[in-house]
Amino acid sequence: MEWNGLVQEIVETFNKQGCAIIPDFLDQQKVSELLGEASNLLSQLDVTTHPMTVFSTGTGEEKKHIGDDYFLTSGDKIRYFLEEGAVKIPQSNNSNDGSGNGEDIKPQLLVPKERAVNKIGHGIHMHSKPFEGITLNEDVRQLAREVGMVDPLVLQSMLIFKQPEIGGEVPPHQDSTFLYTSPKQSAVGFWFALEDCTLENGCLEYLPKSHVVPVTKRMVRNPAGSGTVFIDVASDTVTDRDHPTSSPSNDAESNDESEDLALQRRFGAYVPIPVKRGSLVLIHGNVLHRSKPNLSPDSRWIYTFHCIDGQYDYDERNWLQPTKESPLTKLF
Repeated sequence: MEWNGLVQEIVETFNKQGCAIIPDFLDQQKVSELLGEASNLLSQLDVTTHPMTVFSTGTGEEKKHIGDDYFLTSGDKIRYFLEEGAVKIPQSNNSNDGSGNGEDIKPQLLVPKERAVNKIGHGIHMHSKPFEGITLNEDVRQLAREVGMVDPLVLQSMLIFKQPEIGGEVPPHQDSTFLYTSPKQSAVGFWFALEDCTLENGCLEYLPKSHVVPVTKRMVRNPAGSGTVFIDVASDTVTDRDHPTSSPSNDAESNDESEDLALQRRFGAYVPIPVKRGSLVLIHGNVLHRSKPNLSPDSRWIYTFHCIDGQYDYDERNWLQPTKESPLTKLF
């Protein structure tokens, strides 16, 4: 893209507000190419082998383990995660003899599979040439340099579809909660609009200047079993929040809402970010952001990835772990 002397303004806005918008970062031909690639990836979903296709009766532990493994090993793969409102889970046909040996049951997709996917992740840039091309390019490198990254490492690349009429709400969160580095938080999100993102279809909303808020919770791999848990950073103990793919307890949900309202009293209301396709939104890892459900007839497709700075420690407790075969991707 032609920067036209906007780099300093973009960086100043990012540093001051915790978020910066760059319209027309991608040209329309490139956006169309990426939309075609996203559609191609959606078409490759095989619902007959997807782990969420078959639910075992009984305790449910087998289902939970398979789902956790599918998520936790997705950092260098293309994996499909379904929209909650797109799947109907039938009632169990478990036997009444106390054995728990009922028949396996299958959920039913309420919409075509291409409209059932919430996101594809979390290593798209490792497997798709078109998305690798907009992730590992000189414009992105320049932005990373300008915001002060010394050794940016790419991780958690994904397509998020915000499906029409069923696209779920994303509650307020800080990306650094999920991509924790120490002694300083270093995550930066690169968020590309592949379609127009509007007030009606669930555009991003953020709390300006909230990137000064420290991260008090982080999501880690569960040391006591499968899946993940949230821990309190100060005490290093498990909090009362549930697995992020589940609903939190009533008490935890109430506490989170109270914290969010307190932050809004401090920083003001959330600011919507409607953007046109081709725009890039740069998101500080500590800034509070969210999106409302998509109840409109229009989808809201986006591609996003994150960078952390390799000069800081990214420990083995983070949910996404590199492997010897697939280390985190160096941007420089």
